[in-house]
Amino acid sequence: MQIPIERKPLRMYGDASRVIGRFFWAGKDRAYQLIDRVINLDDQETHDTLMRTLRDFARRHRNTIGIYRRHLNAALERVPEQREKVLLLSEEKQALIGAYFTHEYSIESAAFFNPSVVPALDQTGLERGQMRIVMSMRAVGEGHTSSIEFRNIVLDRENNPIAEPTNQFVGLAERIYYSQYTKEAFSKRTRERDEIDQEIFDLLIQDLPDNFNHRELYERYWKLWNQYPEDSRERDQLNHLMTVADRYYELQFSLDTDISERVLYPMIDFEMKGMEDARFLQFVNDDGSKIYYGTYTAYNGSQIRPMIIETEDFYTFTIRPVYGDAAVNKNHAIFPRKINGKYHVLCRIDGINNYIIKSDRLQVWDDAVKISEPKFSWQLYQVGNCGAPIETDKGWLVITHGVGPMRRYCLGAMLLDLDDPSIVIGQLEEPLLSPMDDEREGYVPNVVYSCGSIIHNGEVFIPYGISDEAARFATVSLDTLLETLLENGSTQQFSTGSTN
Repeated sequence: MQIPIERKPLRMYGDASRVIGRFFWAGKDRAYQLIDRVINLDDQETHDTLMRTLRDFARRHRNTIGIYRRHLNAALERVPEQREKVLLLSEEKQALIGAYFTHEYSIESAAFFNPSVVPALDQTGLERGQMRIVMSMRAVGEGHTSSIEFRNIVLDRENNPIAEPTNQFVGLAERIYYSQYTKEAFSKRTRERDEIDQEIFDLLIQDLPDNFNHRELYERYWKLWNQYPEDSRERDQLNHLMTVADRYYELQFSLDTDISERVLYPMIDFEMKGMEDARFLQFVNDDGSKIYYGTYTAYNGSQIRPMIIETEDFYTFTIRPVYGDAAVNKNHAIFPRKINGKYHVLCRIDGINNYIIKSDRLQVWDDAVKISEPKFSWQLYQVGNCGAPIETDKGWLVITHGVGPMRRYCLGAMLLDLDDPSIVIGQLEEPLLSPMDDEREGYVPNVVYSCGSIIHNGEVFIPYGISDEAARFATVSLDTLLETLLENGSTQQFSTGSTN
């Protein structure tokens, strides 16, 4: 028998009119021709063309001229020999060149789904019993490129979600800082931490240029890493060395933007086809301070790899890599605090079963231990988590998903031991939430899926995607859910170190 669950009436859909100004590049030859053609325009035609373009597009973007300037610079980085003559041109000609290197991209036009929620920093202006939460969403546009968006939602006393207004504008970060290194600085920072294996260090950096970026470093690391067997000392050393390079890039949004305007869009090769299924959580450090983490799947069109987003305020975001044997596949979700002095992460490294990792370092994931596998008819194809575990006095509550016949996704739940979360102390035998008839149609039919829930007013508040078309919301009594999990409990623990 299924647990009573209340679906809320609010549904949130994508809006095809929300567009970003994206860099448009067709190669060096086209760039040379285009720049020369604009240079050859007389001043009046330049002015008229720019004004006509601004009249058509300025209402659709917060700072259209600023976008053109960024894209002009991006183009000149690819044809640096053109920079000197372009910078001698009038501001109008430069802006017009930037306009030709820009096109609009509708980030929500294809799909809008897979939400996660965390408490917002700003809880002002609310009544007793209300809570403001930040919801992340996976948005998909042309070419199935995924990005990450945000919304503010207020929960009332009965946990009814009220969506705060969405701004008409949406845009990329105002500043982007890519990680760069020199051999000298990288070597110095490495030696400041611990003893290192000089031979492995030399192998890692010897073929790199004196000035290198994180992509070049990672490609070198990955080539070496694949040359050594599992559980080898060399792999451990490589992982240790790479934790010095602990970030890919940093994004900064203007303080005058609404959270609904800010979009995390692929910025590096690893994620060029998408940033998928972000699982955000509020992490409590040992000193009591808090920070937000989000795990997501980076996809380049052929390979996937997990990454971490870090933010204190949802204005500045740092994108961090992860390393190790378990830094593979999808479905990574970080526990919201350390347990017995170690970070813990849920994962699904084989694409089928639920695993857990514990680590001294947040960005090194090794030695995954299997904790559950498909058991019931509605989940026999595969199981996985639906976001960060939630701490309760009975154990770690994990909203899960399972895939059954006809690739039908349902939500479930399991309960993990508080002190040793590799032990499952209860699982739901029936789905917690299954696709209803009016939730089955969409970009991917017959799917309900979530990336993170929250407890409020004695209930578990679960945002979920419906068939990759929209977000919907449901609540279930926390006490009823925990009682059912404990009634169904049969302590389960697989052998330590199992990855099969």
